[in-house]
Amino acid sequence: MKADQVDVIVVGGYPTALACKAANVPTVVYIGAGDPVATRLIDSLAHPGGNITGISDDATVLATKRLSLIKQAVPKVQRVAMLWNRDDLGMSMRYDASAGAARTLGVAVQPLGLREPDDFNGVFEAMDRDRPDAIFMVADALTTLNRKRVFDYAGAHHIPALYEYDVPNVHDGGLMSYGPDLKESMERAADLTARIFAGARPADLPFEEPTRYKLVINLKTAKATGIELPENFVALADEVIE
Repeated sequence: MKADQVDVIVVGGYPTALACKAANVPTVVYIGAGDPVATRLIDSLAHPGGNITGISDDATVLATKRLSLIKQAVPKVQRVAMLWNRDDLGMSMRYDASAGAARTLGVAVQPLGLREPDDFNGVFEAMDRDRPDAIFMVADALTTLNRKRVFDYAGAHHIPALYEYDVPNVHDGGLMSYGPDLKESMERAADLTARIFAGARPADLPFEEPTRYKLVINLKTAKATGIELPENFVALADEVIE
């Protein structure tokens, strides 16, 4: 990775953050890097200790909340298919947290790890053989770039799917999402960047956690694909797309 004459880089995702760490470039993570301590990007949230700071999230708490929302959306759910990038350590850890939360809630997990775009064909074939009651997609570059393939499959088979972020997923046609308010995360990342420009070191800037989380539901997608969501679940939404 080359970063000549760059004062700070704002990144999303664990692999990019890891590359920035190796290049020793001042870096602000705004989304999607997983637990930065568990993946050893930093020493601690309070004292990152290197060239990276940014916005984190509590994967375990989020996983439990997301799985409980799936249970509310699909009250009779017994099995959830989980899609994630096996080659992304941050996302693999988030999958582990989600799978653990599902089992705690009495929901079986259908693990469908991927490594490249062609693997989606095998994932869809696996769901054809053993139909899940719901789909949960862990977001990274691989899954996000192939999101519309998941939208199309879930819609054609009338399977409710939950995504981690509303942008671009639910706004592009995904059914529903629960995750941090990305506008807030970007604003706080911008503030951290400004502090680095002013002379602060990433090592001295504690990682922050989002304070606002949103449940977003695309009722247009639900109606178009014949997926019925309970009214009491839809009433929980912070934003409804119609």
